[in-house]
Formats: sequence, C-alpha cells, structure tokens
Amino acid sequence: MRRALFAEGLGSFFLFATVVGSGIMAESLAGGNVAVALIGNTLATAAILFVLITMLGPISGAHFNPAVTLVFALRREIGAGIALAYVAAQLGGGIIGVWSTHLMFDLPILQLSTTARTGAGQWAGEAIATFGLVLTILATLAASRDRVPLSVALYIAAGYWFTSSTSFANPAITAARSLSDTFAGIAPGDVPGFVLAQLAGALAGLGAARLLLAGERQEDGKPA
Repeated sequence: MRRALFAEGLGSFFLFATVVGSGIMAESLAGGNVAVALIGNTLATAAILFVLITMLGPISGAHFNPAVTLVFALRREIGAGIALAYVAAQLGGGIIGVWSTHLMFDLPILQLSTTARTGAGQWAGEAIATFGLVLTILATLAASRDRVPLSVALYIAAGYWFTSSTSFANPAITAARSLSDTFAGIAPGDVPGFVLAQLAGALAGLGAARLLLAGERQEDGKPA
C-alpha cells in the first residue's frame, strides 16, 4: 500500500509539473503564438504520460486522477479507503509538483490563477474528454493492457486539440492548475464546474465500457 501511494504521489508530481512547466516554457518560447505553445504543451504531456504509466502502472495502476480512481472503485477493483488515500496522494503530489515548477522558473511559489475557463462549451469539453479517457483505459485494458500507456498518451494528445477545454479530464490537476497563474491555469472559481463535468463524463465512460465489454473482466486497479 505504501508503495502504491508513493507511486501515485510521485506520478502526479511529475505529471502536474510537466503540464504546468511545459506550458510556461512553451509560452515563453512561442513568441505569442498560442498554437505553437499548445503544441509544446501537448507533446510534453503525452510523453510524460507514456513514461509514467509504463513505469508506475505495475505498482499502483498509474491513475494520477481521482476520476479514474473513482471508476476503479465503482468496479470494486480497489476499496473505498484505498481510493480516498489515492486521491489524497494525487492532490498532494500534484500540488507539490506545481509549486516545484514555479520554483524552477523563478516564479512566486504561491499563486492563484486568473484565467477564466467556464461556460457550457468548456463543461461539455471536459465531460467528453473524461468520458473518452475512461473508455480508452477500460477498453484498452480489455484488449491489450501493454498498450495502455501509448493509448492514454495518444488520447490526451488528441484531447488537447479536439476539446474546447484542452482536455484537463482530471479533477486533481484541475484543482492544482488553479494554483498557477500561468499558461495552464484555471481560475479557482471555475474549478467546480470542470470537476462536476469530469465526474459526469467518467461515470458515462464507465457505463459505455460496461456495454461494450459485457462479459469481459479486467482487474487492473491496483492494489486489490
């Protein structure tokens, strides 16, 4: 259990640091071209996801995401107590990752974002992004679990570009990004709308996976 929690915290640290840090770096080098900055942010996020899921998946399941943890808890592959501990590790490790990124880039460590991200379009984007992420994980586990790291990395790379919200798809990273007034930030007041949309999308993704994968069972939530 300690190994699994450490893996979740460490993975969230590097994932959240990559999302925020690559956003800062991309924006500083893109010369005001937001599309170029988003390309840099996308590539770095997809790359670190592949590495982290490959490296830490066998230890904790590599959730790094309360919505994913919720899905595995509802599938009874992890217990409620473990799920809550996972979420705490994800939030704690991720927030430390964001603060460490500010330190690396010589920015004030404690910040609040002023970037507005709200409205029906962005909420729909988050619901669809999280729906697709959960479906990608569950369906790929059923088909070939060795391909989960690549499938998730590619899905998130696509999600940055086909969703109106740039595919946060993760309540913990949404909360952590509200603590960074940088390229990846989201105003704290806009976090609840995103999180509700993400949870709705996750539940819908679980329902779709049950229909698609009826009769199949994969146990990969870690730990049992």
